[in-house]
Amino acid sequence: MKNYKEKLHKIRAFIFDFDGVLSNGMVYVMADGEQVRATNVKDGYALHYALKKGYKIAVISGGYAESMRMRFKEFHGMEMYLKVSNKIEVFNQYLEKHDLKPEEVLVMGDDIPDYPMMKLAGVKCCPANASIEIQELADYISIRNGGDGAVRDVIEQTMRLQGTWFNEDAHIW
Repeated sequence: MKNYKEKLHKIRAFIFDFDGVLSNGMVYVMADGEQVRATNVKDGYALHYALKKGYKIAVISGGYAESMRMRFKEFHGMEMYLKVSNKIEVFNQYLEKHDLKPEEVLVMGDDIPDYPMMKLAGVKCCPANASIEIQELADYISIRNGGDGAVRDVIEQTMRLQGTWFNEDAHIW
């Protein structure tokens, strides 16, 4: 994990799992069957600011609820791939679509379905409460849990290192 910051210089894109990364992994099922997840507003700010600064961002998740898509509908440029059974396939298509090399992509996952996709990423990250298999693969384990600022942690570290964090436009939503 020592040298992961050296790899952050090359990052142009972020890919996140939803459940357990952007959310805390809890799914609340409403009376009408809708599944609701809680997300963190500080993660949301970091995602929005990274998009504004030109980074590519995608969510690749096996989960699906319309509320997941609605949470980020105003985040223009953020791509949502939900109900994905083969994350590696979508990962490769995303790289091809945006002319990205694996070493230019940071992936944050938390559980076994994320393992193959993370294995290919330039920087492999996970929340503090990720499964042991994912922690063993990770270049960096956030001090934050999924849904509690782990996404903000890796975006902010990357952008600070590249000199794109907290510039004159950081306060303009």
